Amino acid sequence: MLFRKKITPSCGYCAYGTKLDNCQYLCSKKGAVSPKEKCMSFRYDPIKRTPVKAKALDFSKYDQEDYSL
Repeated sequence: MLFRKKITPSCGYCAYGTKLDNCQYLCSKKGAVSPKEKCMSFRYDPIKRTPVKAKALDFSKYDQEDYSL
């Protein structure tokens, strides 16, 4: 959930972090850090958070008969 109340701090979605590459972020407070690092200056930015993709539904177990009235 993007807007839940209790967010685990991570530099990957902090307002002070900027992505350098896949394994490093540039923090305006601490310098170059890994995406899983956290500090006391953490400020959540929901725009930087990528939601988990929903699983594709499997409709193969249903017949055409299941969709008729």
